[in-house]
Amino acid sequence: MEGRRRKTTDTVPNLQQTAYRKNEGGTGKVPAAEASEFGNICLLLLLYVLQGIPLGLSASIPMILQNRNISYKEQATFSLALWPFSVKLLWAPLVDSCYWVTMGRRKSWLVPAQYLIGVFMLVLSFNLDSLLGEEGSSDVKPNVLLLTAIFFALNFLAATQDIAVDGWALTMLSRKNVGYASTCNSVGQTAGFFLGYVVLLALESADFCINYLGQSGPLLQLDGYFLFWGIVFLVTTTLVWALKKEDAEDIHADDKLSLAATYKMLGTILKKTCIRRCVVVLLTCKIAFAAADALTGLKLTEAGVPKDKLALLSVPLTPVQVLLPFIISRYTAGPKPMDVFINAIPYRMFFSLVFAGVVYVTPWFQDSNGEYPAHYYALLVVVYVLHQITTNCMFVAVMAFFANISDPSVGGTYMTLLNTFTNLGGNWPTWVALRYVSDITWSYCSSTGAPCDTGPLQQACSKEDGKCNVVWDGYYIESAVCFVLGVVWYHYGTRVVRQLQSLKEHEWLVMPKRRNKTADVKKKEK
Repeated sequence: MEGRRRKTTDTVPNLQQTAYRKNEGGTGKVPAAEASEFGNICLLLLLYVLQGIPLGLSASIPMILQNRNISYKEQATFSLALWPFSVKLLWAPLVDSCYWVTMGRRKSWLVPAQYLIGVFMLVLSFNLDSLLGEEGSSDVKPNVLLLTAIFFALNFLAATQDIAVDGWALTMLSRKNVGYASTCNSVGQTAGFFLGYVVLLALESADFCINYLGQSGPLLQLDGYFLFWGIVFLVTTTLVWALKKEDAEDIHADDKLSLAATYKMLGTILKKTCIRRCVVVLLTCKIAFAAADALTGLKLTEAGVPKDKLALLSVPLTPVQVLLPFIISRYTAGPKPMDVFINAIPYRMFFSLVFAGVVYVTPWFQDSNGEYPAHYYALLVVVYVLHQITTNCMFVAVMAFFANISDPSVGGTYMTLLNTFTNLGGNWPTWVALRYVSDITWSYCSSTGAPCDTGPLQQACSKEDGKCNVVWDGYYIESAVCFVLGVVWYHYGTRVVRQLQSLKEHEWLVMPKRRNKTADVKKKEK
């Protein structure tokens, strides 16, 4: 279950070297006190938690919309709201290069972004019910286009905050503790996503609160939850603005690439033949999993599995997501990390078919009351955990490969570019799968013989005392097509992957002369 998008690194090519240099040789600053360093780690953790909230809330909306009788084409439209994290490379150099000195290099972007997120949530809290429509009603439908625009803007602001926090993390912590930045990132964003997705869908569900928490109704309302987080964003942003000072050396840093130079560097990287071949691989390698990743959760909801129960599947998956990268990294630390990537693809393709099988047999488990037994949810957990292993193997392997091939002289820009295409390679097949699944689904109403492929048509069929009979379900057709395309890709794509992995280090360098000069300087120092 790939609920949230993988983050990309900021375009800060020389910032980490700047952070390290502050504590070297006794000529820089004295290392910060342990108490102050602990406070900085806690602040970073908080900022990353806040960053995960909009991602979790955005991921919960499709599950809510599925009960509002919207079509899969409309689900495809809303999926565009999740794209900003995948294309933040387009404005990351701007965030890193342009700022107001008086306010601070990072706070110039972080403070306005978080204030606007808070304002968006406050406004949404008063209008969310009308935007989402009424559950089970064909008269008051969700305003999908407006929802998409609003959540796109919300995720754009969260991605901008992410760029600022990633850059600030490198100078906020001392050299010996800068490694905690990635830990804060992983833990904080996961916790924020959990609060925005799992907690919302579970506590907003009357069935879950009554049956498992002994309550008389849901503990949360959508509008109240958005109002709460809007206030949290406004209060915490004000405190960070007022109480946390930025490092003067970071504000006046003069060893970073300019805005124009960074964009020029991106063009230079893309001109390399090996990079263009790598981009083609990244944009096509996830086609085989498009139907499973985009539609499985929605099809289970359509079959009557409660959305709060599906959200709770993230609970056992969370420790798996945290621990697996540490285990897998033992096998990707060598010179050929993409061997793990290649070996994981067939298993992930297999589990894509398993998901289709699970969706197919799901109605068999439903009892006369429309409930599903515990062993059915145990089956879902096992399948999702095994699928998550294959997903993490591919992700960790490709990240290790990027670290091996990225030119250190422009490492941040290089990594961000590659990660951007990695995320796009998952986004566009997902959109296609959602957009066209209805077009290849054939169903008819038993009483009228009319098509009933969409929610409104199904309701019209019910009013005529008919039943919607599905002859061909586009989900299974897409699953089969994606699998065949995956087999074809595996035959040809893995050859390209192995060729790219066998290239020498110098073939990936963008600035070989600069690299050679650096090596010469190091030799002279020795």
